[in-house]
Formats: sequence, C-alpha cells, structure tokens
Amino acid sequence: MDASSIVDLHRSPAGNVRSTSVWDRFPSMPEDTYHIGEVASRTGLSLRTVRNLDQLGVVRPSGRTDGGFRLYREADVKRLLLVRALKPTDLGFEGIRELLELYDRALSGELDDAAAQRLRAMIAGAQGRLILQRERLIAAELAVEVIASASSTLRTGAEEVA
Repeated sequence: MDASSIVDLHRSPAGNVRSTSVWDRFPSMPEDTYHIGEVASRTGLSLRTVRNLDQLGVVRPSGRTDGGFRLYREADVKRLLLVRALKPTDLGFEGIRELLELYDRALSGELDDAAAQRLRAMIAGAQGRLILQRERLIAAELAVEVIASASSTLRTGAEEVA
C-alpha cells in the first residue's frame, strides 16, 4: 500500500466528505517531491545507482530535506527513466551525462557548431552499438530456436520408446 492510499474519510456535520491523510500529521513537504526509495522503485534503478548518478552529476535531485535527504521532482524521475533507457547504448554514465548536457543545450538553443557535431557523433555511435546489440539478440534467438527444436525432437523420440 502506498502513502497516497492511506486516507481516512470523514463527514462534516453538513454531510460533506473530506479526506485526511495520515501524512498530514508530519511536517509538510511539497507534494510533487519524492525520496530516493520512491524514485528507485518508480524507475527500476537501484538506490546505489540513483546515488551514483547524483554524485556523477548525471541526474541531480531538485533539492534536499533539512536532514540532507535527496528530494526528486517528476522531471528528475523522467530524466532517470531516460538514463535507464540509454544504458543499453553502452555510453556509460559519463557518456550519458555528456549526451544529456548536449541535449539540454540543443533544446535551449545554446548548442554551438562543435557541440552539435559532438552530439551527432555520440548519437551515431549509440545507434551503431544498438544495431550490433540487435544483431547479437537475433543470433541468440536463433540459437534458442535450434535448441528448442532439438529438445522437441528428443521428447518425441523418448515418447516413441515408451
């Protein structure tokens, strides 16, 4: 059960229904922020990876609590999902950080010719690595099909002996 589902419904004397959360008793925090555990769960990344991405400057949290805990906003979560999606490109986190910096500069119109050339080169390299991965995946699928057809032949032969 998540925090948003822990709600008590109350009727006022006028008959209006209002809800109060058990979290209302705790110090208020902006509703659109998430602690690292929630972020890790939503993105499928480990806590360690989320921390590493912060330390490497790939995705920094939007803020911190008074106690120093990381606070992430929805935009940070989306960025982490983008990082997770880019992992198969084999750029590594430093490469992903550079790619995202160039991407941000391109979106803001602050990309000079040298940076645009670097961005195109990184994209082309990532696309090339993805093509190689697709070829490997196809080869693995074919190998599994060969083994599966051999195993079905073995079962058929064993059934005939019985």
